[in-house]
Amino acid sequence: MNYEDIKRHFENNPPPKEVEWTPWAKITDTQVFLRSCYTTIRNFTGPMDRCPAWWHLRDFYILMKKTAQQPSAESLQDTQDE
Repeated sequence: MNYEDIKRHFENNPPPKEVEWTPWAKITDTQVFLRSCYTTIRNFTGPMDRCPAWWHLRDFYILMKKTAQQPSAESLQDTQDE
């Protein structure tokens, strides 16, 4: 997956405005965060795997995918408990 794929994903499935990434890292405006990542990646002249913004974007994408799957797993568990 490249950054254009992730960008398209977030254009079609915008994340919530605020996200608590870790107990010590909270994103207060995800659109600003994403724009910053996209701009930095576009302007980065080295190999993509050396770009910190690429790793931040990739990790954020993985977090959002996991978060999107959790409610469905929790509701499945609730249904099984009944």
